[in-house]
Parts: sequence; structure tokens; C-alpha cells
Amino acid sequence: MNEIKACIFDLDGVVVDTAKYHYLAWKRLAQELGFEFTEQHNERLKGVSRMRSLEILLEVGGLSFPLDEMERMAAKKNAWYVEYIERMTPDEILPGAKELLEELRANGIKVSLGSASKNSPLILERIGLKNHFDAVIDGNSVTVAKPAPDIFLVAAKSLGVNPEFCVVFEDAEAGIEAAINAGMRTVGIGNPQILNRADVVVPNLKGFTYSKLIELFLKK
Repeated sequence: MNEIKACIFDLDGVVVDTAKYHYLAWKRLAQELGFEFTEQHNERLKGVSRMRSLEILLEVGGLSFPLDEMERMAAKKNAWYVEYIERMTPDEILPGAKELLEELRANGIKVSLGSASKNSPLILERIGLKNHFDAVIDGNSVTVAKPAPDIFLVAAKSLGVNPEFCVVFEDAEAGIEAAINAGMRTVGIGNPQILNRADVVVPNLKGFTYSKLIELFLKK
């Protein structure tokens, strides 16, 4: 097996749980448009871009709008979302995430964010992890969303590491697919039935260490 030189982390559902804030904002938009948007519907939005998320939401409501109107809706949803995340604190970092980031860097592993979120810099600042990443690649950095591999390939390039030496941590099916498309190894965070294409699946990062990473990928 190839050695590990870099780890790339999705943000939502891996480092911090902002999914609840996305859901509140999308639900608010749906209510304004006159239909109910449930948590089950919201599962379809995991790991996809803002505009694709809006398209899915409108599919649920059986509605369609011109592109300029959709852009206005997406901007409104994002403004509500930013209101929510402005109030985030370091207490919202998911268990084990900060510890793993620090341990990886202490062992010479480069670390990048690889998130579809265009609000990643604000979130990292609010939760105090801004300086825990060697690179931050997000929705502002690429135009093609997951499951296209672009975001992870740009992250690897920013770190100066070839894709085969990277491990991606992801909680979304689209993210795992993007990492596979990029030629990277994968750790799924969450449900093994949903993330069944990942090399390894764990419930969360609590207790996940550098030595565990090496054991999983290099000692087979």
C-alpha cells in the first residue's frame, strides 16, 4: 500500500455539524414557498452544491423557476444560513476531530479541507480551527461539485501531494464517490450501508488516531 502523506477532510458532518443549520434554512425557504421539506428529503442534499440542493428542494415541492429567481432564492437561503453559523462556537466541533487534526500534523501529515461549503472560512474562524489546516479548498475554489473529483484534486495539488498518497474523510455518498474518482483512499463517517464504497467506515472521529490510520491502510 502507498504511504500516507496527506489527509483531506470534508467539513459538514466530519469536523462540525452544520447540516442542521442548512436544514433549518432550506426548510424555512420551503415553508415560504408553501410546502413541507422533511429531514428525509434533506438527506438528498448531503455533499451537493447549493444550486443543486435548490433544484432538489424544488423537485420535492413540484415547482420550477427561472434561473435568476433560483439564484435569488439560493442567496436568501444562504443569508439565513450565515445568520445561524455566525453564532457557532468551538463547542460544536465534532468529537475527535480537533485531536485528529493536531495529531496528523504533529506526525508530518499535511491536512486540507475539501468542502462544498462556500462559508468554510467563516465556520473555521468561529470554531477556532482556522489554523489547523495547511489548505482550505471549498466551494469558492472549484466550479464543479462532488461527485466530480475536482475539489479533492485541487486540495492535493495545493498540498503538493499526489492523489494516491491522500486519504479523504467524508460523511456523504457523493463525497466518497468524488474521492474514489480522484484516486484517493477513503474513510467514511456515518452509516456503512450508505457509505459502502468507502475503504473504511467509522461512526465518528472519536478515538480515531494517527496510529489507527496507519494500521488501517498500511499494515494490511
